[in-house]
Amino acid sequence: MTKQEYMDIYDVVGVAMEVHKTLGRGMAEQIYQEAFAIEMRLRGWEFEREKELKLSYKGHWLEKSYIADFYYKGIIVEFKAVDEICAEHRAQLLNYLRIAQKERGILFNFGERNLHTERYLYLHDEDDFALLTHENYKFYITE
Repeated sequence: MTKQEYMDIYDVVGVAMEVHKTLGRGMAEQIYQEAFAIEMRLRGWEFEREKELKLSYKGHWLEKSYIADFYYKGIIVEFKAVDEICAEHRAQLLNYLRIAQKERGILFNFGERNLHTERYLYLHDEDDFALLTHENYKFYITE
């Protein structure tokens, strides 16, 4: 991941923070998604909402696909509005990263008092994931 790719993650988190600051907690996930899209447009950013992620098996496309909430500059963004993030929510995002063969993903939870954010990096060569924190993110920057 380049420094700019990390900064793109940082920018997306800033959008979510603005949405959470403005709306607070306790609303439906779709409300936050719509507000997030508006905030992205206000900043003049191009993004995809409800991005379809297709799967292939041995060269054949499967009929089943997944829908990511947002896609921006190679980042898959997933929203939740629940009391607490659980393993199932994380697995959803991590599967999306693997399916789409994208490196960066963000999981937001608007249901908590403070916006909960988890930033992930998919490590293709190892078929593994890293949770990016303030302590370790520099380790993953390649520039």
